[in-house]
Amino acid sequence: MADTSGRLLLLLSLLQSRRDWPGPALAERLGVSARTMRRDVDRLRELGYPVSVRKGPGGHYRLDAGARLPPLLFDDEQAVAIALALQTAPTTVAGTAEAAARALATIRQVLPPRLRRRTEAIAVTALWNPWDLAGPEVDAGVLLALGEAVRGRQVVRLDEGPHRWRVEPHHLVVWKGRWHLLAFDLDGGEWRTFRVDRLVPCLPTGPGFGERAVPGGDLGGFLAARADPGDPPEHWPCRGEVLLDAPAALIARWAPGGAVVEALGPRRCRLILGAWSWAGLAGLIGTFDRAIEVVGPPELAEAFGVLGRRFTAAGTAP
Repeated sequence: MADTSGRLLLLLSLLQSRRDWPGPALAERLGVSARTMRRDVDRLRELGYPVSVRKGPGGHYRLDAGARLPPLLFDDEQAVAIALALQTAPTTVAGTAEAAARALATIRQVLPPRLRRRTEAIAVTALWNPWDLAGPEVDAGVLLALGEAVRGRQVVRLDEGPHRWRVEPHHLVVWKGRWHLLAFDLDGGEWRTFRVDRLVPCLPTGPGFGERAVPGGDLGGFLAARADPGDPPEHWPCRGEVLLDAPAALIARWAPGGAVVEALGPRRCRLILGAWSWAGLAGLIGTFDRAIEVVGPPELAEAFGVLGRRFTAAGTAP
């Protein structure tokens, strides 16, 4: 192999495939002289891969680290992305914290020292965000089953509480910290979104299906207008209901986790929302910048009056 980079990748793969390699055998597999092979080994050492040599006729070469994982070549950005992904994945997928920690430790073991230091510099601590409800954990087995059905384009039956669906699963999506399945309902003849934390897939899967285009061609926009963005508003200490002069799809796109949006016409909708205080709830609803009709409770209407007076005073202050 005349290309040095390609030859180095092949050399890494060969060193991983067996514990010890005689020098002449390595050179033969690489199609180069023994001298060039030794230079390639030196290049790997310069990159931080610990290749050792045992003395003897022609020498025997061994890759000391990475016996359980092929040697990896990452640039700085890839190493940082992997470290972040493995530390944040357990916040939404149940039962993966220990496996993710072990995977990160294994990958760090085979990285060159410089990149290992980069990944070790990133320690992530996930904390509750008071502006939004934390997404419920999703079972890794459920994600795996749905992912395989999406990849294999196989019809799957889903149990969602008392309901059972027969769908074509097209996309697994993480939106607002929650896992969603975008699928075509074969019995209802329409697209649906499902919260994965509420699903139990019934195996085995059914027959295969062809590709379908998401209505409008915009996966993100379609999901934002249709998907359940969070958990019920009653989880919050203050919960209110208003009517807004705005399309439901627009409000649903920007509503925080826990919001319930119901269309009342092409340009009017009902919004049920929770917050940490009545003033906070009123202020949050005001950010939609639309005419507001308070349905209840009276505490929410009073909060709008209090905020109105405060905003008026702020707007007239010198």
